[in-house]
Amino acid sequence: MPDKRRLDESAEWTGHWWLPEEPDRVIPGVLRYDPKAGLLLDLIGGFEDRILQQVRPGLVVDQGVRTWPMIVGVADNKEVTLLDCWPGPTKSYGMRLAGPHKQIIGAITGLIGVHLSDVEDAIFTQLRVSVEDLGRWSNSSVFDGAIGLKDNAIDGTGNISASPVDEPTVLVDGIKITLAHEHTLPRFDQRRGETVARMRDTAFVRFEPESPYTLSTARDHAQAIQDLVSLATHRGSGLLWMQLRLASRTSNTRGEHPQVPRDVSVYTDSTVLGDADAKAVDHHNVLFTCAHVPFADAVSRWWATRQQLRSAVNMVLGLRYAPARYLESNLLTAVGAAEVLHRAMGIDTERIPRADFKALRAALVACAPDDQKTWVKEAIRNDLTLRERLRHLAARPGSEAMERLVPDVEEWARLATHSRNELAHTGRTTRHSVDELVAVVRVTTAIVTMNLLHELGVPEARQLEVVRDNPELRQTAKLAAVHLTQTPSQLQPSHRSRRVLRS
Repeated sequence: MPDKRRLDESAEWTGHWWLPEEPDRVIPGVLRYDPKAGLLLDLIGGFEDRILQQVRPGLVVDQGVRTWPMIVGVADNKEVTLLDCWPGPTKSYGMRLAGPHKQIIGAITGLIGVHLSDVEDAIFTQLRVSVEDLGRWSNSSVFDGAIGLKDNAIDGTGNISASPVDEPTVLVDGIKITLAHEHTLPRFDQRRGETVARMRDTAFVRFEPESPYTLSTARDHAQAIQDLVSLATHRGSGLLWMQLRLASRTSNTRGEHPQVPRDVSVYTDSTVLGDADAKAVDHHNVLFTCAHVPFADAVSRWWATRQQLRSAVNMVLGLRYAPARYLESNLLTAVGAAEVLHRAMGIDTERIPRADFKALRAALVACAPDDQKTWVKEAIRNDLTLRERLRHLAARPGSEAMERLVPDVEEWARLATHSRNELAHTGRTTRHSVDELVAVVRVTTAIVTMNLLHELGVPEARQLEVVRDNPELRQTAKLAAVHLTQTPSQLQPSHRSRRVLRS
């Protein structure tokens, strides 16, 4: 595999840049990437960033700041495309008739290795993507090791070996998705005080569509893998690197060489800033791996689940990627995710048969005064209440796991419904203590997560292990037992002020 451009490492390219609509006006500059600052193009000169309007001869009015959907260039002998660009600090001297003298431009996305003619160009035939803890979740490695024993004691011998492993593949929506590995051969690093031997194994996911697809589709597929690993490892998983491949092309011009497949490195905003060199997530925090649900089954089920339940998935994973700092925001998000999840699942949501409901509503409307008929017709509904939806969600995953996680489903559903409704309708939650609200957020988020695990086919035995062994879920179960259980002596609200949520 060609050299990978990691999103957690800085990079720099020096070259010349121009706007696609002005190919003859080329400006020298340096493109820099920093994991925290993103892409910044430092130009010697610059592009006109003012929107000028001539109101009459000799009078021009500045109408605002210009942005650019695309800037292209050639830097370090590579074609580069920058997308969604905006002007930063710009310096000019005198009347600025000849344009800026210095200019810094920011960009959302950078493609190193290609010139796009349009952002919707369907020219990419392969995507390779790696995210944090993919190796941990995949439960596979090219490495194997052994320590020598003699008479039940370590004898000082041992070995580490590397050999190719099977690459599981699944076909989803016409896309071949493969879990692949890349590893290096043994290398000995001779130092003055020691010798270090090392090899590296990198897990990544390869997408091969039936027909070329666009950058936006590729980014969505990369996000799907990032979301799946984030759900499985119970933490926001950062994007580490992303590569696209351009198809080979045969030249029809005499004397022109055919174009071989070319790899394109993608620099883009990631929901979470990754760190490839950080320690892997602890195995106690992982909810499931490919040992519990094989790769092919997990990906195919995730594709269907994410498509059907996208809004709920985004809401609950948002609490992992970028949790709100205030309790009220997390309360609305967690309970909202549960309600959206239940609606999207298509579970029976009618309280009585539709025909019976129509007859009942017609009879009530007939009895109402003429000026209130419309109100009665709109006020009477046949769908489930929020409390009923919450109870349904708690009954779907493994029963033993849920009994441990939320011992009193009725009390949890009552408090979650009351607190959400009171906050949404009055802007306050005066009837519940902060501890109760924290417990509602934690338990509701956990129940949505457990439902997603259920949708992915995680066995009930594993669900029970997760609730019992995962530190966060184990603490959540304790909060539920204390604050969300109906007991003779109810906990009284002791603190009404809202504080920053640090759980």
